[in-house]
Amino acid sequence: MIYKPGYLKLLESGELHHRISMLRQHLEKCRLCPRNCEVNRIAGERGFCGAGIKLEIASSCAHMGEEPVLTGKSGVGNIFLGRCNLRCVFCQNHSISQPAGTVPERWGKSSEEAAEALLDFQERGCRTVGFVSPTHYAPQIFEAVALAAERGLRLPLIYNSGGYDSLELLKLLDGLVDIYLPDFKYWDSAYAEKYSAAADYPETARQAVLEMHRQVGRLRTDSDGVALSGLIIRLLVLPNGISGSKKVLRFIAENIGNDTFVSLMSQYNPMHHAKDHPLLSRSLKPQEYSEIEEVLLSLGFEYGWTQDPVTSPNNYLPGSDFIL
Repeated sequence: MIYKPGYLKLLESGELHHRISMLRQHLEKCRLCPRNCEVNRIAGERGFCGAGIKLEIASSCAHMGEEPVLTGKSGVGNIFLGRCNLRCVFCQNHSISQPAGTVPERWGKSSEEAAEALLDFQERGCRTVGFVSPTHYAPQIFEAVALAAERGLRLPLIYNSGGYDSLELLKLLDGLVDIYLPDFKYWDSAYAEKYSAAADYPETARQAVLEMHRQVGRLRTDSDGVALSGLIIRLLVLPNGISGSKKVLRFIAENIGNDTFVSLMSQYNPMHHAKDHPLLSRSLKPQEYSEIEEVLLSLGFEYGWTQDPVTSPNNYLPGSDFIL
């Protein structure tokens, strides 16, 4: 049986354009993320993330640096969006997520141009397409998805977020997203406040991954092992136990299940402002990662990916296909 993405089903029922209309209402009093800035972006106001009414695309490429189940042989057709609703002091993509001053004019794109990019990825043989840091541009990107779907887009859609997503928004996305790919950055709110300016991140992420799982369930793949739908949770292990990864893994095992696909990442590198924060100013020690890996195995997780903590910090930086 040929898989039909959720957005195609909603397009056929007429629900897709209704959801987009509901999403666009948030631009008049922005509540797209948990910060609830309530600025009128249509009138030119900007909130915490700095996003306006126009879609900003910093880069788009067939990206091979994702989990193998997403990339297949041709890479994920990724659209990297400018700005972010978090302020991670260690962000490796900080030039995109936290741009200083005016962003390049070429970042400004219409939903029609984004739709063209999605269709181009499909033409080039990508098996999945996705948006990276999509939360603050949800209305515009799903306008692009609708336009592309009307012109033949049929690939599973990935929503690759930092995990700081409100239930209000996620419920509007129910049925629109095929694959959720959130981070789960912190268990402790004090660390979340200090290093990402989001004290409510842990509770928000807990609620978000539960809702994401309710919508899409366990990861499903096609006969080639390429993802069709489901949830993958990324855990970046931070130095000095800052990420609380042991507790995060126990939460996932107890509340979602140890058959959840987890991507346990050891690629932390002290970038951006990390050197200004003593607990984050060094790379991850292999022993720190091994301890979390042992917990992963002891809890019975069998699906997902681990990394080599010795080589990964240098191997997972933004690559040559990621053009700024």
